[in-house]
Amino acid sequence: MKKVEAIIRPFKLEDVKLALVNAGIVGMTVSEVRGFGRQKGQVERYRGSEFTVEFLQKLKVEVVVDDEKVDSVVSAIADAAKTGEIGDGKIFISRVDSVLRIRTAERDSEAL
Repeated sequence: MKKVEAIIRPFKLEDVKLALVNAGIVGMTVSEVRGFGRQKGQVERYRGSEFTVEFLQKLKVEVVVDDEKVDSVVSAIADAAKTGEIGDGKIFISRVDSVLRIRTAERDSEAL
């Protein structure tokens, strides 16, 4: 199993959610996060004053999938989240050793 974590722009969440549902994913976790990369923040104006917003708002979407679904999930997220501009985000893939569904005590693939 793999955990796919995607850092995306907030306004792309609905597109990513629909892409994941169409790819057969039935559950995901979404968190509000803040950060910066090559974009290094952005300059904003408020009442005539300029200031730099160093940490931009992003969303982190997390899904755990069986190994054979990883490529389709990554493609679905990347296609749905892409705008072609700096700041589109990143996708991280990591190994998951085990999963336990608390309610039923199912493990691993059955727990997904």
